[in-house]
Amino acid sequence: MNKEKENQEELSVLDILLDENNDSPITLYDENDKEVKFDQVAIIPLEEKLYAILKPIDKMENVEDDEAIVFLVEETEDGDASLVVETDEPTAIKVFDEYYKLLDEYEENNKK
Repeated sequence: MNKEKENQEELSVLDILLDENNDSPITLYDENDKEVKFDQVAIIPLEEKLYAILKPIDKMENVEDDEAIVFLVEETEDGDASLVVETDEPTAIKVFDEYYKLLDEYEENNKK
């Protein structure tokens, strides 16, 4: 999953990820050029890198319906952003831990 739909409304993947008003699915392509749609769960900055947590809308092999995937946001040579699946499990766990920590803080700050 490292190739984004090139014509995704003429916006870079980073523009799409950082747009708080965007609730459209993010379309990526797998290694076989098969289109896979994702819902954005969160953007997590961690250790001077940026990660995206995305939940597949389409059924994916080896991914349960309630699971999400951590992607590293990498800058390409031409200055665009690219999403690459984070394959280092300890890093992916840290990203999820940071997400849960932010979620807890948000819930704590919004209690009535």
